[in-house]
Amino acid sequence: MSTSVRILDDDRLVHKVNQIAHFHEPYPHGQAVAGVVEHLKSFWTPAMRRQLIEFAAGDGAGRLHELVREAVGVLEEQV
Repeated sequence: MSTSVRILDDDRLVHKVNQIAHFHEPYPHGQAVAGVVEHLKSFWTPAMRRQLIEFAAGDGAGRLHELVREAVGVLEEQV
């Protein structure tokens, strides 16, 4: 069990981040991933980003849009 602070419940987290991915879907793939990353960096707090990274590393990762999973990989590299 994680000891980090949970800002959003899992369902809300998945819903919000997948909405961001759906917005960026029409763009070319690389641009779409970069758009998701930039949105998360600009509008999500560090705690929310950490919660997303933690969630993506767990059993719920399959609930995340492909663009989100790729964006999380980029965010992890930047930490």
